[in-house]
Amino acid sequence: MFFVDTMETAGLGNRSYLAGGQRAAVVVDPPRDIDRVITAAARRSVQIALVVETHLHNDYVTGGLELARVTGARYLVPAAAEVSFSRVPVADGDTAPVDDGLTLRALATPGHTPHHTSYVLEEDGHPVAAFTGGSLLIGSVGRPDLVEPRLTAELARAQHASAHRLAAELEDAVPVLPTHGFGSFCSSSQAEGTATTVGDERKRNDALVKDVDTFVAELLAGLDDVPAYYAHMGPANAAGPDPIDLTPPGAADAEEISRRLAAGEWVVDLRSRVAFAEGHVAGSFNFEGEGQLATYLAWLIPHGKPVTLLAGTAADVAHAQRELSRVGMGRPVAAAIGDPEDWVHEPAELRSFRRTDFAGLAAARARGEDLVVLDVRRDAEHSGGAITGAVHIPVHELPRRLDEVPPGVVWVHCAGGMRAAIAASLLDTAGREVVAVDDGFGAAVQAGLSPTVPASPTSLASPASPASPASPASPASPASPASPASPASAA
Repeated sequence: MFFVDTMETAGLGNRSYLAGGQRAAVVVDPPRDIDRVITAAARRSVQIALVVETHLHNDYVTGGLELARVTGARYLVPAAAEVSFSRVPVADGDTAPVDDGLTLRALATPGHTPHHTSYVLEEDGHPVAAFTGGSLLIGSVGRPDLVEPRLTAELARAQHASAHRLAAELEDAVPVLPTHGFGSFCSSSQAEGTATTVGDERKRNDALVKDVDTFVAELLAGLDDVPAYYAHMGPANAAGPDPIDLTPPGAADAEEISRRLAAGEWVVDLRSRVAFAEGHVAGSFNFEGEGQLATYLAWLIPHGKPVTLLAGTAADVAHAQRELSRVGMGRPVAAAIGDPEDWVHEPAELRSFRRTDFAGLAAARARGEDLVVLDVRRDAEHSGGAITGAVHIPVHELPRRLDEVPPGVVWVHCAGGMRAAIAASLLDTAGREVVAVDDGFGAAVQAGLSPTVPASPTSLASPASPASPASPASPASPASPASPASPASAA
């Protein structure tokens, strides 16, 4: 008998796995916060005998090296991956015992990276699970453009071949257990469901149902933006990451927050976008603690810039610190908990701005208000449908393109509200009067603002955050968007 436990890292759209028998187990693509893995193994009363990497990750810092050190497990890394630490190099066809009757077999599947390796768990010689990392995903494949631009087309073809190799060597009933594909930008598209098998993928995966030329052309045409912090993940993983540091940051009072803002450091408010709009420390940025905090904060903040966190509770700070550590961000330099009034010397240091929905935006246009509509979705989303007359600047480009936003009151939107709130906080800090459109983009068509809309949501579009209420605006009617919480909202 064997088991496979899935460990979700939802904020990054990834999965890690613990698989084994009665006494021992293997960990596949472990997260940086290895305490989760150790706890999972303890629940199963198994020893971690093997820690394996399918590839050097581009979207998060691995915990593999530290997990192997702490547990004494053998650390298996593809032989062709250039690393600066001691490990067990793995080549195609290599096997390693996991537990009685359980063996792990390496299967070279280049494409996501040149050295990418999948692992097949075999029970008494029969394949029972395939850990495919960034190769064959659920309805998709890992993107091939994260290593070197000159290799992208070659790796796309290799990805097609690797998918066919997996399908040829494994029976239909074998579960496919990928690392990427659940929101990670390492995937060429989002997973179509939560579970799959080789047989399922044989019927629907583009890599298996389309010829190589068609597959490569469509894959390359559909590649989305790459988060800026990815440039630092591969080198960090190749060098051997330091152990994670989750010791709480020092407490910051109003004076320290003010001093850090004056020094040009980033002060990040983790509260919901609703609470932030109602009142926040002038100069702070809003990245909600739930959802894709790590992805977007690491994408926008200059690499190595000190960050101070503001939150309602210490648990919120701890959660954010864990999330940010996963993408290589260092321990926050300080943190403050409570309410905005606790973080300033006087109320004049607080700001606010309005929120509304697409119906409110349509009503403002109908009234003839002089306004600027700013669309901060990514290029791939914008190309599928956009509001007529909107200025388009993806949120990750906004910090360096603020001067391209035309004068006037800026009504900013994304696909669901989270990125619009980030952009609104950037604009608010820059002294612009802003209205955050907190609504799903489908409502723009219903409001008569857009002639077209994508047939289905873009794969990696940010959904509305669970931290915000279903109704995106205040009780004010659509013709009169949510009023400012204080006069300080006007620039």
